[in-house]
Amino acid sequence: MLRAMQQYQNLWGIINNKMKDIIIIGAGGCGREIKMLIDQINAHTRQFNFLGYYDDREDRSALINGFPILGFIDELNDVKTDLCAVIAIGLPSLKKKLLDKINNPMINYPTLVHPGAIIGGDEVIIGEGCIICAGNIITVNITIGKFVMISSACTVGHDTVIEDYCSLMPAVSVSGEVTIGEGVYIGTGAKIINQLEVGKHTIIGAGAVVTQSLPSSCTAVGVPAKPIKFHQQQ
Repeated sequence: MLRAMQQYQNLWGIINNKMKDIIIIGAGGCGREIKMLIDQINAHTRQFNFLGYYDDREDRSALINGFPILGFIDELNDVKTDLCAVIAIGLPSLKKKLLDKINNPMINYPTLVHPGAIIGGDEVIIGEGCIICAGNIITVNITIGKFVMISSACTVGHDTVIEDYCSLMPAVSVSGEVTIGEGVYIGTGAKIINQLEVGKHTIIGAGAVVTQSLPSSCTAVGVPAKPIKFHQQQ
């Protein structure tokens, strides 16, 4: 479903010879990697005209690999023309907090999918503002909410649900029939076996192996993964 939609959008862009202006929210390492993703999408089918970054912490005079800091994030509310934005923030709570600062209807959030990602054609639903990086395998009957980041070389098995604002770091493996609640952060190389649930706003440490369902708002580490502390939702 998503793949067919992308092919239609790519064809429409070629016919109209029109590229969309796009910026990245966040000028750190993740932002630079998302710029690489945009470049690789454009190398396959030219879709975006990259303008630069918006970031609240960076020196406004700085250049990030040759591209400028265009403004602070709340300045996106002053934009008067259509503009695509992608949020390059890994921490789910900060991602949502920054998005809540933007209320400009001229800003839209495309889902970016690396041309080499493998996504099943049967009942895969992906929400707005998602980032699907290189090397991902997303199989069938999967629902992914909005503003989900799936970093390089991840796998997501059948009948899995990933709710809004989640972030999966590189080489995460999610087996089939897993439900991952809103705002979950999964560290590099973690694994979740099949038919489990991960509660909202939970953090799973790098390299952890989740063999039983996890509650909300905890930090879980180890093999097998166990909660080591609980925290308040940010």
